[in-house]
Amino acid sequence: MVRAGRRGGKTVGAATLAVKRFVEGQRVLYAAPTEDQLTRFWFEVNRALREPIEAGDLYKNENLHVIEKAGTLQRIRAKTAWNADTLRGDYADLLILDEYQLMNEDAWEQVGAPMLLDNNGDAIFIYTPPSVRMRQRSKARDPRHASKLFKRAQVDTSGRWQVFYFSSHDNPFISKEALADITQDMGRLAYEQEILAEDKENVAGALWTQDLIDSLRVDSPPTLTRIVVALDPEATSTEGSAETGIIVAGVGMCNCKGALAKHGFVLADETLRGTPNQWATRAVNAYEEYSADRIVAEDNNGGEMIESTLKTVSRAAAVKRIHASRGKQTRAEPISARYENREVHHVGVFGELEEQMTSWVPGDESPDRMDALVWALTDLLLTSRGGKVVTF
Repeated sequence: MVRAGRRGGKTVGAATLAVKRFVEGQRVLYAAPTEDQLTRFWFEVNRALREPIEAGDLYKNENLHVIEKAGTLQRIRAKTAWNADTLRGDYADLLILDEYQLMNEDAWEQVGAPMLLDNNGDAIFIYTPPSVRMRQRSKARDPRHASKLFKRAQVDTSGRWQVFYFSSHDNPFISKEALADITQDMGRLAYEQEILAEDKENVAGALWTQDLIDSLRVDSPPTLTRIVVALDPEATSTEGSAETGIIVAGVGMCNCKGALAKHGFVLADETLRGTPNQWATRAVNAYEEYSADRIVAEDNNGGEMIESTLKTVSRAAAVKRIHASRGKQTRAEPISARYENREVHHVGVFGELEEQMTSWVPGDESPDRMDALVWALTDLLLTSRGGKVVTF
């Protein structure tokens, strides 16, 4: 089992091993969730075997992603495994499951394992610890199934398993300058998972955990009595590096804990990086789409500018300006407590928002989506219907 960071050389390593086993006379099956992920493996295999393919010693079917030696069982085949059933009807000496964290567990448990019985074959599982963003793309019943399998393999004493680990930084063939540059745009948790390849379930000191958010997730909300659009604006006049957090949330009565009570529901994340006109348009569109009661906006960062910008988009939207007189931790903790009390639910998965929530530690710079979430839920759950509302 291999746990490695993005661009860490996982797929190139898999292709190298596949070719080695193939020239030794074995039958190799490589599987990745999507066609795009399969492409790099197939390129490397073709490059390694180009001369015997061109000489006619090996047969290649580009459509089926097959290279084989005629008259033998010696073969490399690459297949997609977004649906585990696509792997059925085959067998192998070596099975390679790449990006295993995105596959349904059945790809191994019901399909992969039986296909190794004929020849007492080997299996290789390759994965990168899944960030919240990647979990949205997963077909797995348990988004952490690869991480859990790695942990079991680590403590195995039977000799059945071998485990390997390396980060993106361990690959000597990628640009260190580029790697340093892109990681500046990543949140703490995403960096630790996708670059350092660390299996991180919880960040010490964070106010939210992914397990808690997952346990409160719902498919649809009850009838909502109020809906707000919360805006944490990026104040520059041109498109900049920061994002403007835009979160839609509502409140309604829910029998979620065995007694009817008021609960908050996060409905949408409309965050974007753009000009004031662009984020104002996005906020007003969300206000109209969800029939919201008002737009809640922080006015510490240019309150007059927020009003005038929203006014250019819609004169009908009700806007409540909030002045942040307390620190970010003080504002966030009561909302975190509402999650702990099981009174807030995400309607669907909001990967980037949840990544910010689960990786933010008080004292760090407060991220945009999480700030907007706190404003929305504060207005819905912790304040009265009153307050300063400006209607254009």
